[in-house]
Amino acid sequence: MKKIVLNPCGMLVIGFGLGIVSKLFDVYTQNLGNVFSQMAIWIFFGVLICIYSRSKQKAMLNILSFCIGMLLTYYSAAFLMNETYSKNIIIGWTVFAMCSPVFAYFTWMTKEKGVFSKVISTAIILVSLLTSIILFDKLRIYDLIINTALFYFLFIKKINR
Repeated sequence: MKKIVLNPCGMLVIGFGLGIVSKLFDVYTQNLGNVFSQMAIWIFFGVLICIYSRSKQKAMLNILSFCIGMLLTYYSAAFLMNETYSKNIIIGWTVFAMCSPVFAYFTWMTKEKGVFSKVISTAIILVSLLTSIILFDKLRIYDLIINTALFYFLFIKKINR
């Protein structure tokens, strides 16, 4: 099952699906739309994709495919629904997607031994918390839940590669 899902084609399909789901949450549910519009949940998904990938290179390809799929369907759905978005938001998410392979490279290393992996793990959690505060005004309960899950997967959960 892991091989079917954790490959660039599988990640593209999952990205397509989550892009549509995320857009529908934005339109039809206030609370879930808020969760899926912020960085913490996408950082969490990205961390899971990266740490469960077999190699750094696969993590990089998987996360790029996931991000591209998600962005394509999210903004295509927004276009079809005649919603307008600022170009800055679209550019920001696109830049994030294009940088995601670099993030994936380092995120994959969080499950390695040594101090460097702990520094990366700590940085991921700090970035997740800070984006909630700086970009979205404050920490919410779901941010704390997501970051607790991030802590578990980065520091506690053992991954067999």
